[in-house]
Amino acid sequence: MEQRIVVTGASSGIGRAVVEHAVRRGWHVLAVARREERLASLAADTGCETIVADLTSDDDVARLVDAATAFGANGLVHVAGGALGVGSVSTTTLDDWQGMFDMNVLSTKRVLTGLLPQLRASTAGGTYASIQVVTSIAATMPYVGGSGYNAAKAAEKALVDVLRLEVHGEPIRVMEVRPGMVWTEEFSLVRFKGDQSKADAVYEGVQDPLTADDVAQVMTDALALPGHVSIDEVVIKPVAQTHAWMVHRGPLQAKS
Repeated sequence: MEQRIVVTGASSGIGRAVVEHAVRRGWHVLAVARREERLASLAADTGCETIVADLTSDDDVARLVDAATAFGANGLVHVAGGALGVGSVSTTTLDDWQGMFDMNVLSTKRVLTGLLPQLRASTAGGTYASIQVVTSIAATMPYVGGSGYNAAKAAEKALVDVLRLEVHGEPIRVMEVRPGMVWTEEFSLVRFKGDQSKADAVYEGVQDPLTADDVAQVMTDALALPGHVSIDEVVIKPVAQTHAWMVHRGPLQAKS
């Protein structure tokens, strides 16, 4: 089956890495992000198609739906999301919570609602369609300081779980990817609102945190399986991270 996938959050990090892996596999990709200059660079490097869209905007998502329909999409890889701030339920701000629910839950709802008709139409010839959503281990592993991000990712996971039930009996697989500690240039920097020292401290002393490329390889491997094979959920962590709140800092050492 020819893969024609829409990838959101494609301007950096995991999203960009998924586009790169997908193109190397010979798939057709429509890359989606807010930053036009980043998309132009990605298109120049990979040959993918692009569309500039803010997924918190109904109008932009409507344009994306039109573009994905014209593109003939039979797969959606939804990576866009993010964290804002660290703190307790009582000390974090409503603005940050609103931002995280907009980015991680409502945007996912908009994109899935908009693209589902096209994904259903793509199965008319007897093939399968794919939906793959990146959430986080934060969806199922609460941790001190996570509060709003834990809540948003848990809600996004619930949305994905319900969607899988709703497409029961259709040739559509719904997959969720829950990464743990992944080093990217922007995730922690955005979370700490530009404080590079705090962002760097997240990964300090951790041997081999995941990279965006690691996660993208797993994601595209799952998508490359025969259409009837659905990996409903996959948790990806570095060996140094046993749990969301249990991270080994320092060299990993063999024991006799």
